[in-house]
Amino acid sequence: MTLGPNAGRIGMVAGEPSGDLLASRIMRGLQDGMLDVQCEGIGGPAMQQQGLQCWHPMHALTVFGYVDALKRLPSLLRTYGDVKSRWLRQPPSVFVGIDAPDFNLRLEQQLKAAGVPTVHFVGPSIWAWRYERIHTIRKAVSHMLVLFPFETAIYEKEGIPVTYVGHPLAQDIPMQPDREGARTRLGLPAGARVLAVLPGSRRSEVALLAPRFLSAVQILQAQDPDLQILVPMVNAQRREQFAQLLAQTPIRNLHMLQQQDSEAGHPAAWQAMEAADAVLVASGTATLETALFKRPMVISYVLSPLMRRLMAWKSGQEKPLLPWVGLPNVLLNDFAVPELLQEDATPENLAEATWTALTDPALAQDLYQRFSALHASLLRDTPGLAAEVILKLARHAG
Repeated sequence: MTLGPNAGRIGMVAGEPSGDLLASRIMRGLQDGMLDVQCEGIGGPAMQQQGLQCWHPMHALTVFGYVDALKRLPSLLRTYGDVKSRWLRQPPSVFVGIDAPDFNLRLEQQLKAAGVPTVHFVGPSIWAWRYERIHTIRKAVSHMLVLFPFETAIYEKEGIPVTYVGHPLAQDIPMQPDREGARTRLGLPAGARVLAVLPGSRRSEVALLAPRFLSAVQILQAQDPDLQILVPMVNAQRREQFAQLLAQTPIRNLHMLQQQDSEAGHPAAWQAMEAADAVLVASGTATLETALFKRPMVISYVLSPLMRRLMAWKSGQEKPLLPWVGLPNVLLNDFAVPELLQEDATPENLAEATWTALTDPALAQDLYQRFSALHASLLRDTPGLAAEVILKLARHAG
C-alpha cells in the first residue's frame, strides 16, 4: 500500500519521564519499520535523542497533584491550545498520546473528530478508578495500546480496538537478577540481610511514608543489628528531604543511593532491588519493578486527609474497584504480597510484615516462581508491536 504525503508525520505527546522513555522506544520501532517518519509534539530528552521535533518540553505538562495542576492551569491551557491548533491546521497521519490521560484524551477527542487516527499508549487505570472514563476513551481513541494482558478484555467488551504490547520493563530487567553481583558493586558486607526501602519519588510521598518506614526499620534492627538498609533517591531534593527525616530517626548501616552513583543506564532503585532480600516500597510502578526483580515486598501508601477527599470527589469512589492497589497483586489476582495502607501503615505492622519478607525462605521461593511467570507474561516486543499498529493506521490514513 502506498503512503500518502502526511504518512510520515506522527504527532506525539508525553508528559512524564516514564512516558518519555516509552515513547522513545516506540520511535525506535517506527524507524525500524523502514518508514521515513518525522515525530513532532511534546516530549523529553529520550524522545529528542530519537529525533523528536519538540514544540514544548515535557515539563510543560508535568504536574504533582491537584494543587499544582490548578496553579499551572493557565500554562497548561496555552500548551494544549497551541498543539491542538497546529495539528488541526496540518493534521498528522497519526497521533500517539503516551499516558498523561487528562491532557491526551482531551486532545485525542478533538483530533479524532477532525479525522486524525489516534493511538493511546498506557491505558488509564479504569479497572481501579473511574471506570466511566471508558466513554471518553471510546470517543477519543482509535486504538488502545495496553501494558497488561488483563486490560484487553475491558476494551474488547466496550468495542474499542486494543493491542496488548507488553511492558517495556520486562525487557529491561533481567529474568535472573544477580543479587551477589549487586551487593559486591555496592560494597555490602557478605552474609548480611539487606532491605531496600523506597518511600516514593514525590515530596508528599516521602513526607508521609518515610517516617513510618524509618520507625519500622528501627524495630527491625532491634531484631537484626547488622541489617543493611538501601534507600535509592530519585534526585537531590528527595535526598535532602529524606536526610532531614533520617536525622530525627537515626538508622545504622543505611546507604543512600542516587542516580549519578548508579551504573550507566540503570536506575539507583534497580541496584537496591537487585541487591535486596526484601523491599519495603510505596505503591506505584516501583512495586512492578520489585516483582520483576523477583523480590519479596511489603507495599504501603498513605494519603493525607485532603488528598483522600480530593480523590473521592474526582473519582466518585471511596476506594478502588479492585481489592488490591499494588500492581503485582492486581496482575496475579491475589494478595501475593502484603498491602498496608492508611491507618494500617503503622511502624509495628510494617516491621512485622517486612521481617517475614526478609526471613521466610519458603515465601521467597514461592514469590520467585510466581514473579518469574509474571515476568514472562509481560515480555513482548513492545516497540515492534506498537509501531505495527501505528504504521497500519498511517498507511490507512495515507
